[in-house]
Amino acid sequence: MEAVVFYVGAVICLLGAAGVILSESPVHSALSLVGTLFGVAVLFVAQDAEFLAAVQVIVYAGAIVVLFLFVIMLLGVDSTDDITVEPLKGQRVLAAISGLTVAGVLLFVVAIKGKVTGQHATAARDTPGVPNVEELGRLLFTRYLWAFEITSVLLIIAVVGAVSLARHRKDALVDHDLPHDDLPDLAVAAEEPAS
Repeated sequence: MEAVVFYVGAVICLLGAAGVILSESPVHSALSLVGTLFGVAVLFVAQDAEFLAAVQVIVYAGAIVVLFLFVIMLLGVDSTDDITVEPLKGQRVLAAISGLTVAGVLLFVVAIKGKVTGQHATAARDTPGVPNVEELGRLLFTRYLWAFEITSVLLIIAVVGAVSLARHRKDALVDHDLPHDDLPDLAVAAEEPAS
């Protein structure tokens, strides 16, 4: 049964990742990313890492992808963009070389896995018989509390920055090619009732 769950989760991850790369619409790419993150959550559950699976669904699939969609909608989705035109010459070749390099490094690490995994592989659970969630909660709110709070402050700063960038300003609605004397006052025009 474990092998079936692993293969199903792996197929979901691979199909979602392919959808992220191959989709022409950025919205479809973001939704494919949600599928990939759910597949990773299934794999975490199969490894008895329930806390990481919940974080994967709540934080990444819930919050981060929603932030991606917010930025996509903020910038606007233009269907006339041609993704076959490269704005930077050679970027696809460099991306392919970088991907092959990362794959080579990962294969090298897998080949020497005996040297990589050592006594620290079982150090995640210090107290036998204590569930993962309880152990992680204890570490998160004692030893790593300061880092946890700094992360929350950074997320709040990101939200405030996104909201302030999304606000429309009066001068952003003005066409700077025209003289300012010919422009109607936007505040007066907004207060006048429509006839």
